[in-house]
This record gives sequence, structure tokens and C-alpha cells, in this order.
Amino acid sequence: MIRILARRLVVLVATLAPALAVAQSFPTHPVKFVVPFPGGGINDVLARIVGDKLQAKWGQPVVVENRTGAGGNIGAEVAAQAEPDGYTLFVSAPGPLAINHVLYKRLSYRPEDFVPITVVGAVPNLVIVRKDLPVNSVQELIAYVKQNDGKVNYGSQGNGATPHLTANMFMGMTGTRMIHVPYRGETLVLNDMLGGHVDVFFGNISAALGLYRDGKVKVLAVTDKARAAAIPEVPTTAEAGLPGLLSVGWFAMAAPAGMKPDLQEQIAKATIEVLAMPDVQAKFRAVGVEPVGGTPAQMAAFVKEESRRWGEVIRKNNIALE
Repeated sequence: MIRILARRLVVLVATLAPALAVAQSFPTHPVKFVVPFPGGGINDVLARIVGDKLQAKWGQPVVVENRTGAGGNIGAEVAAQAEPDGYTLFVSAPGPLAINHVLYKRLSYRPEDFVPITVVGAVPNLVIVRKDLPVNSVQELIAYVKQNDGKVNYGSQGNGATPHLTANMFMGMTGTRMIHVPYRGETLVLNDMLGGHVDVFFGNISAALGLYRDGKVKVLAVTDKARAAAIPEVPTTAEAGLPGLLSVGWFAMAAPAGMKPDLQEQIAKATIEVLAMPDVQAKFRAVGVEPVGGTPAQMAAFVKEESRRWGEVIRKNNIALE
């Protein structure tokens, strides 16, 4: 009996050895987060919050490297070409992981070049209008745009950015037509809205929250299924009569394809534990972001659905970038 148990123990140890080896050996040197957008933006801020906590948990430095340009594609290419050993992780907004492969005619990477780790956080977008636009609800906005066909403009961070795609979704649902004014960043959009040059912006709550609270812009609706905790008085688009207008920004962690599943799960587990920390949740919510978490499988299903939904908008509106 003892010999049988001993043999079983040997088999069990042999089975668990690879996972134990990974758990004991990772990480042994600095881990790099590739962020495909500029420093100081919400993507960068969230990556640094998570990175600081993982650094403390792992006992190794976690360094954020901003590799910007081409709608996130430059950073995505860098991350996709890295070794799948866990020492290079990709922390990104939706574009490179769910949208760009439909939007761009040519890419140097594919979504399949990444494996999911976890969704870090989600932030609802808003229907924002300049303070002196004579509308106070989504229905009034629809009527106003129809009355001023082709005269109302909307801003975005550029062709293919989520606010641009959301505006196209809005126009398709309501039979309206607005003029697109692209900018290099959301701060520039909002600055021009304050100056009276931008009428509508489907931007995220993080960027607009302070301006809304100061009464400098109007927020007509939250483009999510539930009201935003930071502005509970603002209705959802469903409550405002447009249940199909859903547009949520999100940020997720991925790794180069080929990563061993046990290492993938280990990094996911550590990150999810960080996202559950009260001080991390407080920091996220202070910038209007809801911490998410979730398993790699759950992230894969979520990203697949996001890609399908935005892909429909892109194809329907014939949006394409070189």
C-alpha cells in the first residue's frame, strides 16, 4: 500500500512540477508593460496603478513602456513580437485587441498574436454636448440634428477611434447626419468644445467628468446598460430611448501568443487579486473607471463580442484606414 501511494505521489509531483517551477521562478527579473498610448492618458494611468501593485507582489520591477502611434498599432507590434515568457505584457484600450484588424487594410500583427490575461477596467462613454447647444436630452439632440442636417459637428480622436465609431452608430440608428472633426486627442476635442467649436462628443467619463461637474459641458446620457456611479443623475441611452447605443471603453492585459497556460493563469490570478484591492479600486473609480478582472476565457469571449459589434459598424459605414 505504501509503495502504491509512493508511486502515486511521484506521478503527482511529476505532473505538477512544470506548474510549480513556473510559480517559483516567475518573475526573476523586471517585467515590462507595453502601453500603446501616451503617458498621462487613462490607459497609462491604469497600467501604472496595476504595475505598482504587481511589483510589490512579485518583488520585481514592473516598467511601463509607452510605444505610441498608428492607433495603438506600433505598441501592439512590439508586444506581439516579444517572447511569450511573461516578461512583456500588453496593456491596451480596445483598438489593437478588438477593432484595428477590421479597421486597417494592413497590419503587421493579428489579434491571434495575443493571448488574453484579464480585462483591467471599463469606462462608460457619454453623449456630451457643448454647454450652449439648445438641447437637454438625447431625443432633443436627435431632433436638433435633423433640423440642422449636415450642420452639426462632432469631435473624436481620429478616424476609427471609439467616439468616431459611436457617432456613426448613433447616426445610423437615428437617421441623422453630422460632420466629423478629427483631433489628435480627447483633451483637444473638449478644449474646442469649451470654445464653442465642437457640438457633440461621444467621449469617456474620465475625460469629461470634471467639466460636467463644473457646468462647462452637458451630458445627455451614459452609453452603457447601467447608470454611472459617478453621475447617477444622468440616464442611460436605453432610458433616453436608444437602447442599442452601447459604447463602453475598456482596458485589458494580454500577452504574446505561445505563452504556457499555467503562466497565463498565474499572471491573470495575480492581476485579478490586485484589481480586488480596495485602494486600487478607489484609484480606478477616482478617474471614472470600474475595475473588472475576470479569467482569460472570460476576456476572450468579451473581446470576441466587442470585435463583432464594432466590426459591424465599421463595415456598415465603409470605414477603412491605411
